[in-house]
Amino acid sequence: MSETALSEATMLASLRDIRLPPDAAGGVLAELALSAGMAALAAFCVVALLRLLSVQRSRDRSAHSNEASPDMSEWTQARRRVALLHQLRHQDAARYAALKGDLYRPDGGPNLHQLEEEVARRV
Repeated sequence: MSETALSEATMLASLRDIRLPPDAAGGVLAELALSAGMAALAAFCVVALLRLLSVQRSRDRSAHSNEASPDMSEWTQARRRVALLHQLRHQDAARYAALKGDLYRPDGGPNLHQLEEEVARRV
């Protein structure tokens, strides 16, 4: 250590200049390789994260779609009607589109018994 104190500007300038010396092994080529490697690692991490999120989402979708018919005996009529409409939308979009206009009728929409029969026929 030296006996003289360094000024703040000198210390900050010396911190900015921390680099490999030009005559070091690899030199500029080593710095470029390191930069490319860090960029590739960052891209790999982003892709892996996106892949993990998309696989989880598709796994959730497939688990829900493979479930043929959950036990709806304890559900309310409104909840059963909504679940059956979702199943019908996936099975027969044209029939769902025909029923869609009746969803907001004052008497509660399509008949629950008819919906159960239609979904059972299409399974």
